[in-house]
Amino acid sequence: QVQLVESGGGLVQAGGSLRLSCAASGSIFSISTMGWYRQAPGKQRELVAGIRSGGSTNYADSVKGRFTISRDNAKKTLYLEMNSLKPEDTAVYYCNLRTSYNYQSWGQGTQVTVSS
Repeated sequence: QVQLVESGGGLVQAGGSLRLSCAASGSIFSISTMGWYRQAPGKQRELVAGIRSGGSTNYADSVKGRFTISRDNAKKTLYLEMNSLKPEDTAVYYCNLRTSYNYQSWGQGTQVTVSS
């Protein structure tokens, strides 16, 4: 069973930056597809960015050009660099791992609050 632990959230002013990290346990990180999701109050959880084991990435339209997802397989860590933050980016951000054989794990979430 894989455990995911997010860190790096906090309070930042609009236009600022934050870097989220997600540390994974176990041995399947490098072969897994990783993703960052977020959930704002009263809204559904949505995909922010994803990165496959081979390194290809995808982003929600709302964050393209501002957020960058990356991974370090040696450290079993996923990152999300967030720049030019907006108040509408305020949410709990979750790390997700999933495999080709339909195993999935979620982190506990980290709060990101962007003040205007």
